[in-house]
Formats: sequence, C-alpha cells, structure tokens
Amino acid sequence: MKRAATLRLLSDLSNFSGSARLRELLAAGPPVRVRCSPDGRHLLLLRPPGAPAPQLLVAVCGPGEELERAWPVGHPSPLDAFFLPWPMRPALVLVWESGLTEVWGASVGPGWRLLQSTELCPGGGSRVVAVAAARGRLVWCEERQADAKGRLVPRSTAFSHCVCVRTLEPSGEAGTNLGRTDILLHHCPPFELLASRKDVFLVPTATTWPGVGHILLIWSPGKGKVMVAAPSLGLSHSKSLNPGRGDTWDFRTLLRGLPGLLSPRQPLTVHTWAPTLQGLLLLDYRGIVSLVQSHGGSRAVGTLQEAPVGLAGSAALGTFHGTLACVLGSTLELLDMGSGRLLERKVLSTDRVHLLEPLAPGTGDEEELETRGGLRLLSALGLFRVSWEAPQGLELPSAEDLVFEEACEYYQRRSLRGAQLTPEELRHDSIFRAPQALASILQGHVSPSTLLITLRAELRDYRGLEQLKAQLVAGDDEEAGWTQLAEQEVARLLRTELMGDQLAQLNTIFQALPTAAWGAVLRALQLQPDGNGRLRSQAPPDVWKKVLGGTAAGKEPANGILPLFELLCQCLCQLEPRWLPPFVELAQQQGGPGWGAGGPGLPLYRRALAVLGEEGTRPEALELELLLGSGRPKAVLQAVGQLMQKEQWERALEAGLAFGPSSPLLRSEIFKLLLAEFARHRRLDAHLPLLCRLCPPDLAPAELLLLLRTHLPDESEPPTPFPQPGAEPPLTVGLLRVLLEQTGAQGRPSGPVLSLYEDILWDQGTPPPTPPR
Repeated sequence: MKRAATLRLLSDLSNFSGSARLRELLAAGPPVRVRCSPDGRHLLLLRPPGAPAPQLLVAVCGPGEELERAWPVGHPSPLDAFFLPWPMRPALVLVWESGLTEVWGASVGPGWRLLQSTELCPGGGSRVVAVAAARGRLVWCEERQADAKGRLVPRSTAFSHCVCVRTLEPSGEAGTNLGRTDILLHHCPPFELLASRKDVFLVPTATTWPGVGHILLIWSPGKGKVMVAAPSLGLSHSKSLNPGRGDTWDFRTLLRGLPGLLSPRQPLTVHTWAPTLQGLLLLDYRGIVSLVQSHGGSRAVGTLQEAPVGLAGSAALGTFHGTLACVLGSTLELLDMGSGRLLERKVLSTDRVHLLEPLAPGTGDEEELETRGGLRLLSALGLFRVSWEAPQGLELPSAEDLVFEEACEYYQRRSLRGAQLTPEELRHDSIFRAPQALASILQGHVSPSTLLITLRAELRDYRGLEQLKAQLVAGDDEEAGWTQLAEQEVARLLRTELMGDQLAQLNTIFQALPTAAWGAVLRALQLQPDGNGRLRSQAPPDVWKKVLGGTAAGKEPANGILPLFELLCQCLCQLEPRWLPPFVELAQQQGGPGWGAGGPGLPLYRRALAVLGEEGTRPEALELELLLGSGRPKAVLQAVGQLMQKEQWERALEAGLAFGPSSPLLRSEIFKLLLAEFARHRRLDAHLPLLCRLCPPDLAPAELLLLLRTHLPDESEPPTPFPQPGAEPPLTVGLLRVLLEQTGAQGRPSGPVLSLYEDILWDQGTPPPTPPR
C-alpha cells in the first residue's frame, strides 16, 4: 500500500516571542539565513549585510524574550551566527568578517546578555571569509595579508588563506572557555565551511583556483582525520589531522602527496550544499542530487523534476527516514534515497520556505519528541512538519499479543533447551509470571491514562536511551553521545539506593567519564557559586543524605569501591581542586544525624583528606583549606600549627580572627600558640597589630606576663644592653607595652586598683608635676 506524505502545522508562530517581526523577516526579501537551536525552542534569523534593520532576530518559543539587533550604516553586520549546543542554557555566537566574535547567552532573568567578546584574528590584517560551529568548536577560513615570515601576500594569490579552529565551551553560570587557536591548513584556497553533528566539510567556492576547484575536504574531529576527496574522479585519501596532537597541514604539500587528485578536471558546479547526518548533499545546476559521505565516497541520490534556476544556495535539502526532501521555489519533492525514485511532489503556497536542522537527541519535551519522525519546514505561514502517514487499514497486533511475542523472543535467547518456545505456552505456563502480570495490566485492570502517567518519565528515558544507543552504533557524534549516556546513567543511579552493584557502576562511570558524571551530579545537587568563593545548593535533604552516606568508621571500602562522597571529592581533585574545600564545607552544613557529617562516623573533612592520600603526600594548600574549613578545634589547631611551621604568620592570625566570634576558647588557644612564638623570636613583630586584635578580651595583664615568662628563652649569660652579632634580639619593653595596653584597655576595672603596678597601664601619658628644688 502506497504511503502518503502529510504536511502538518506545528505552530502558527504566535507562541514565539516577537512573532510579528518573525513573520515580517520570513516573508520579506532579500533572502534570510535561518538556524534553529538544538532543542528546537529558538529560531535565529540573520539578514545579509546591507539589508534593512533589524539584521538579527532570535525568537523564543514559550517564555522568554527575543533578541533583536541592528547595525547602522557604516557598521558591518555579522558574517554568520550559530547556536551553541550547551546543555545548561541557550547560547549563540556571532562572527564578523573582521574576526570579532561575541557569545550571547540567555540569562536567568528575562532577556539576553553578552557573555564574552574576543578576536579570532588578533594580529590584524586578516579577514574571515567563512565560519562554522561544530561540536563545541569554531572553525573558520581567513584570508591573510602576511605569510608565516611576515611578508605581505597579495590578495590575488590563489593560496593566501588558512583554516583555523578554536574550542568554545561553557564555564560556570555566565562564562565561556575559549581554547587556543590551532591552524588546520596553511596556504589553502578560500573554502566555504559546512558542519554536521560529526564532520566539517570544506567545499570550494566561486573564487577557488580552478585547478583545485574539484576537491573538497572532510574533517572528522572525533576521529582526528581529514578526508581529501574528488567526487568527480571517485578518489579519496585519508590523513591524520588532530590539532590536540599538534597536527597541521600545508595544503599544497598535502595535495602533492596524494596521487591522482590533481588530474585536470572541471571545478564543481554546485547550486546548493547541505550537511546532513548521512553526509554532504549537493545539488548541481542540472537538478542532480549527490551525496558525499564522511569516508569520501560519493553517489548520485536522484534527479529533480526541475533544475534550479534561482540564486546559488536558494534551494533547501534535507533527509528523514531514508527520504530526500528538496524545496525548490514553491515546490517540495520527496525522493527515495535508495532508488532515487520520486515519491511525491507537493506545491506549496509560498516560495520562501526553510528546512530546519533536526533536533539534537535527548532534548525537547514530549511534543517535540513526536516531531522527530519527519522534517520541519519554516515559513511566514508557520512551522510545519512533513512526514509519512501510516497506511490506512493496517491492523496492528494488540498490546497483549506484543507482550507475549516479545517475551517469547527474550526467553528463547536465554533458554538452554532446544524446544521452541511459543506465545501460547507463555500464556498458560505459570513459570513465566512477568509477561502475564504485564498483560493483565494492559487488559484493563489499570486504565491506560493512569498507566501512561505512571510510566511517562520511564518511557521517555527509555526512548531517549534507545535513540542514543542507535546514534552510538551508527558512529554519529561519539563524544557527545557517550557524554549524554553517562549523564543519563548517573542521574538514574542517583534515584536508587546506591548499594552494591549500583555504587560499583557509579564508580565505573566516574572513572571512565568524570566530566560528564560530575555534570550530572552538579545538576542533581543544584550547586551554584555565590560570588564569595562558596557554594550553595537547593537540592532536597534526601539527595544530600545519599551523597553523605558512607562506610562505617574505620572500615575500608570493599574492592576499592568508594562511597559517593569520596567519589565526588576524588572527581573534584581531578577536575577543579579549588572547589573541593567549598564543597566539603557545604556538605558539612547539609549533614544530618547519621548522614556521615553529624553522626558517629568520620568527619567529612577526614573523609576528604583520605581521598587526597596519606599524610605527607597530600597537596599542602588543599589540606590547609580543608582543615580550616572544617570548623573543628583539633583540625583548626593542626592547620595553624602547619602555618606557623611555614612562618605564614599573617594567615595564621587571620585564621584565629575568623574563628574568634564563634569559638572564644579556640581563639584563646590560637593566641597562646602565637604568643609563644612572639616571645621566642622577632619574626612576628611586623604582625603585632593583628596579634593585639587576637588577644582575648578577658585576659588580664598579669596572666599575659605569666604566659610570656613561660616561653621566654633561658638566659645563660648576664644580660647586655645590645644583642651579640647574629643573635636573636630579645623581647623589649616597647613591644611588650603594646600588648599590655591592649589587655589593660579591654580589662580595665571600674573599682579600686587590683595590683600595685596595674595603675600604670591606664596612665594617660601626662607626667606628674616636678617637685620644687
């Protein structure tokens, strides 16, 4: 039975912010460049330079504000704009011909804000001719006026361009990490850059030297290889190109080492290029559509009913379910990608139609999940989806039959007996109870709506997991796929009891993909920096209870399997060591009785120190921060002792002052330790004001003198007015007077004088009158 293609309206654009302006830009000329965010919620429209204002519009589906920008006459508009596949927030990057690059992100409140601005060509004298964004990287082709030796190169030179790459990743809540610039190709012709989810295609332009106009390059960042292909010759060669290992190529040297590619051949005459998951689609001026795959092979897909006659690049190409869709003017043609046969041809009501990129796996809500079965079309009339409709009259098996058939195949694969298992045997045999229980649910004991509500989250996770597995098997975007799989698995394990096998599996994930695993924990705990070097969390107490639970005191983890808290500390030591002390401090605030923080087990700072290694091998800075942040008197005194050994007097004094209001006894102990050092040597004299502030308010002058006398060095020889050369200067009355005044001012009595000599401490400095002679 023949399939029928349906064109279904998904939205009339009224649910997008700035819908009126969005329709206006889609309906008006000149042609506008349209891009869609990976989650399908944002639409980006960029007009070419010289077009009427606004030149840039970003519309949001649902809550949120649009971003609208215009550049006056004399100020160039961006060369291109892209959405970045960041999981935490939507972001886009704008690139100008001069190399200026701006990264914009949607803030927590309404509106957009500029996150970072940088220069791709900081040296000046270069201009960007093409740019693409692929897998967290910016790839651009720039024309340089100077070569590697600083000599000027005329613009007419055929190989005066180079192709560069730079990583671009999110950092925290409102920042970006820009990696260093790596040059992929030197001395190359101008290339147009197109990116799919896993490859970057470098295709010739109208200004490319005709001798190499039949050659295109396919760079696969995940594989670290570049494929040099000549579709018209049927030749392709693979070379290593991994900028992380310092790989780079001179384009002329690269071609000289590949035999057969420089055979005389006409340049490629392509009307429209279109990157897809299967490879690169190209439509020539005869109406023939070809596919260049990532391994360099090419084949003809089919021929359109009409040849393109409009401007180059005005057609739109896309694929879905083994079907090629081509929008040419107001005509939509659907061809079978296997046979090239025309399946259906539709006449549209407008000639300004854009095909949108497919949604990224694992994003979007339930409604968007349903739209992945087809291809989305955007025009001023609305957002549509073209897909194949199921044939009428097709009888589907009942849910109960599907349960027993699927269970039959499953048990047959696991069975050791030779007899064939049948669905009827499963229905009546009491051994296999799981399919019978599920079948009884589907027979009506539980209403379908109730069952769907109960299983919706599990079904969505299962569907996303199956799509992700298919993506990994196909080799599409392996790095992002493994990261997403690890994040989903960690989020699932955090919902379990984390005992035995679950904890062992979590350890394995953290060892294999620590960055992705930590990202999942970061979202589960809702960790955010507060701007003062501390962390805050809005996670419920039951989540923290799982994090802080651990082994009993004194017991080693079984088979090297770490509890979750130790696992997170170990991961932070590898990724961001500076955030380990704030994380432990936050965990101490979250802990309840028996959770590992306030229970009979080891304190959290001791558990974190155990992760750092044995005493003497730990990083000193981290150990000090953990000891000081623990708030425990024994740990704080240990940290102050280490600071005194390193003669970091100011930091030791500041630690004592920080704990003063909350623990006066701890403050007094720290003061006594530092006072002993003050009595022995003079290296604390420069910090005497801080020592005076640390002095306990209830310390009497007599007690201070007794403490000093205890720690003064023994005098083996009679005192001299001046110290011996090279000897430590003794404690003087001038230095001592400052401390005595401090204790006297804090503890001055209101009644009679308590000692014979104590009244001199409160002398106002006026001497008694001179007696008469």
